Amino acid sequence: MDQPVAYANEPDNGLPLAGVRVLDLSRILAGPWCAMVLGDLGAEVVKVEHPTRGDDTRDWGLRTGPTNTSYFDAVNRNKSSIGADLSAPEGVAAIRKMARECDVLVENFKTGGADRLGLGYEALREENPGLIYCSISGYASDGPEAARPGYDLLVQGEAGLMALNGEAGQAPLKFGVAAVDLFTGQYAAQAVLAALYQRGRTGKGRRIELSLFDCGVAITSYYGLEALVQGKDPPRYGNSHPSIVPYGVFEAADGPLLITVGNNAQFRRFCARVINRQELLDDVRFSTNLERSTNRALLIPVIEEELRKKTRSQLLQLLREEGIPAGEVLGLHEALLSPRAEASGMVVRSEDGAATRWVLAPPYRFDGRRLPVRSLPPPLRKG
Repeated sequence: MDQPVAYANEPDNGLPLAGVRVLDLSRILAGPWCAMVLGDLGAEVVKVEHPTRGDDTRDWGLRTGPTNTSYFDAVNRNKSSIGADLSAPEGVAAIRKMARECDVLVENFKTGGADRLGLGYEALREENPGLIYCSISGYASDGPEAARPGYDLLVQGEAGLMALNGEAGQAPLKFGVAAVDLFTGQYAAQAVLAALYQRGRTGKGRRIELSLFDCGVAITSYYGLEALVQGKDPPRYGNSHPSIVPYGVFEAADGPLLITVGNNAQFRRFCARVINRQELLDDVRFSTNLERSTNRALLIPVIEEELRKKTRSQLLQLLREEGIPAGEVLGLHEALLSPRAEASGMVVRSEDGAATRWVLAPPYRFDGRRLPVRSLPPPLRKG
């Protein structure tokens, strides 16, 4: 195996987590996302991978380098990588040694897997009482499905997320991205930050546990509560909002646009000066948002008829003039290369030898400056 990379005693670089050391024993998406968030905020993150095949995601997506792919690159910026064979005693010993120097460890072994390797929380905290140990699993470690592997798609179905997504009358639909994995990773990073803050007062580490299923239930949010109040699944509205009307994707004469009429004052301006249907304001069925939501089947066809009489540019101009939020519906490639994305600095292009590599930047800004991409996703260091 490769010799473990020693953590550097780097000076404070002005980033919030400068000096914090993170050992990333996780793979795929939720765990690596958590560790990447900590790296974005300035922590020094070392990713531990199998020494010959690496993270599974090095074989997912599109090839971006000899050992990198678009999927791997999406969740592993601002990290370094080492190869370690955790099936070999010397590999485990090397990682235990690194863990003594860590502030945070992130892992997503199957429940009990880290303990069997000698890398569980109880074993490591004896040598490092200040260690913040974050475990991510598919299902709660103390529940009946603790040993069951967790996958984003399964949890989207089991937590009811697929049932709320998509158009009415169509089959359940998964989210376009692995939403459960991504939210779980973000929740995990939040918990780690809270534990770091507490450790500053107590000097003691914590054990953090998150499951994909729990996080999947959490992100059902207001839809979940509506289902409980109604005693049944709420309707699916596709691109429309379940509670606000009119709000969603509408067709103009030359294509789709987004319109979000967020309050009653905006609705009055929308009717009077955008679609020229003043009489709608005198109809009690549309006088408040709650009434419009109840009677959307009557209102929406009228709005759609009027919007189709104008082009997108005409409508966007009118909506801007009236202070009603609206926008374009862009393709993903078009959106990422748009002037808006360029101005944001969210898309980072790097020339890596003869090849071009892309990576998304951290979304955080501190004191008016976006946090940097300090290092591209690392290549696999094979043993």
